[in-house]
Amino acid sequence: MRVFVTGATGFIGSAVVKEFIAAGHQVIGLCRSDDKAPALAATGAEVYRGSIADPDSLKEGASRSDGVIHLAFNHDFSRFVQNCEDDRPVIQALGSVLSGSNRPLVVTSGTGLANTVPGRAAEEDNAIIGCDMHPRAASEEAAAVVAAGGVNVSVVRLPQVHDPVRQGLITPVIQMYRQKGACAYLGEGLNRWPAAHVLDTARLYRLAVEKAEPNAKYHAVGEEGVSMRDIAEAIGRRLKLPVKSIGPEEEAQDFFGWIARFASHDVPASSAQTRRKLGWNPTGPTLIADLERLEVA
Repeated sequence: MRVFVTGATGFIGSAVVKEFIAAGHQVIGLCRSDDKAPALAATGAEVYRGSIADPDSLKEGASRSDGVIHLAFNHDFSRFVQNCEDDRPVIQALGSVLSGSNRPLVVTSGTGLANTVPGRAAEEDNAIIGCDMHPRAASEEAAAVVAAGGVNVSVVRLPQVHDPVRQGLITPVIQMYRQKGACAYLGEGLNRWPAAHVLDTARLYRLAVEKAEPNAKYHAVGEEGVSMRDIAEAIGRRLKLPVKSIGPEEEAQDFFGWIARFASHDVPASSAQTRRKLGWNPTGPTLIADLERLEVA
């Protein structure tokens, strides 16, 4: 199978590229920068010069493939809402050349969209919240539009994807801890974030493409929920920083800045359906194990 991967040089995308090549597939990797092209080529992937801002390059890449994985996303959270909206035309462009062919398009979103049943972890078949409540829902709304147009679309929802270097939203939290000289959590710190190791996540993307089930929803969740207190304490041990609880909303905003909107969320997620459908069994290190191996320099 020949797979077109957007975000091929990113944290998750680079692992996905290696996973597909190791399994005997061919990869066309979207790349917009000269400095990242050599590393992508070294994996054995075909370097395809283009950008998610260039619909024609997306259409050409997708037209040359047997399936598409869309991972690219602008992670500048200062313009998060606009970045989410910008994903709609990207998905439309990719889908426009796949319609009616049964070639799979795998779109990426987040597990938090499916935390819609009070008191329960997000499940794959839950109704999702709309973009009016969570901007990232724009990606799944766009996926539904192209699916209605005859595209074989499935969705992979991501938790905090990690290794010892990167940990999703926790990475900027760590930077904030370093700047503040302390590791904080809100209240008792019992709110939970789901997590998965990056190599387990890459394997799930491969299985999703190989399965090519229309309208499937998959949760790349290795751990249903890791408490913010456990996260803060693990980072504190590694960086030798004090750990503290903070309370009022004003104090949280002052400490966490733009991350405050996420820091209080309790968003556990299940992957039971995903594991049954794909035979996916995460084996990578836990989030806390990777946090305990953080680079301290």
